[in-house]
Amino acid sequence: MEIKTKDYTLQYDRTTQTVTCSGSFRLSQVEEYAPIVDLLNEVAESSPNTITLDLRKLEFLNSSGINIVSKFVIKVRQQKNIQIAIKGSKQIPWQKKSLKNLQRLMPSLHLELE
Repeated sequence: MEIKTKDYTLQYDRTTQTVTCSGSFRLSQVEEYAPIVDLLNEVAESSPNTITLDLRKLEFLNSSGINIVSKFVIKVRQQKNIQIAIKGSKQIPWQKKSLKNLQRLMPSLHLELE
């Protein structure tokens, strides 16, 4: 599964159970995030053992995007049988601050900042 635009790319690799995001999520309205939400929901509903969300190349995520990622983490937490790991970059300012907050939503979330 893949979503590719001029601003961002979102890919899901079933083999590694990894969602990779790159570029910038600067969408102005929550409705514009619908294809991303659909892809993330499809991943969660496929009930893999672990989902890795690789955000190391996601340079920008606005507040609507953070809301979408937070809702995804909550959805995974509610399923109880799925672990989630998030890979981020210390070099990208928004990630250091915002990604740690996701652990408050799901304490078992594994966060790896490189």
